Amino acid sequence: MKIFVLLYNPNTDNEGIHSIELKGRTIVLMFEEKEDAERYVGLLEAQDFPTPSIESVNLEEIKEFCNRCDYETRIVTKDFVPKTLEDRLLLTPPQKNLEVDKWEDKKNNDDNLDDIRENLEKLL
Repeated sequence: MKIFVLLYNPNTDNEGIHSIELKGRTIVLMFEEKEDAERYVGLLEAQDFPTPSIESVNLEEIKEFCNRCDYETRIVTKDFVPKTLEDRLLLTPPQKNLEVDKWEDKKNNDDNLDDIRENLEKLL
């Protein structure tokens, strides 16, 4: 099954995947419908967040990548209706975003960055 994820700087040394932090866990958002991914990107842009690229990937590959990185996954299905406050984060980005310079610092401190980058490249 193909799903859509949001990538920053795809196919570069500075590639990253969009995620949210929730209760100390990193959650990678996946979208069943491209239109939902496009709407979410529009909301990120409205918050002056860097604009990600929407990429189609195999669901099992992204789940495997997230398992290796100890990330959780959440999928926004077609006609998704939030039932909790946490579910709302799947439709609307949080008000506070990780600053790009902090993202860079975090990325630079990660000993497994090359492995993560290689795994992301395999998804494309």
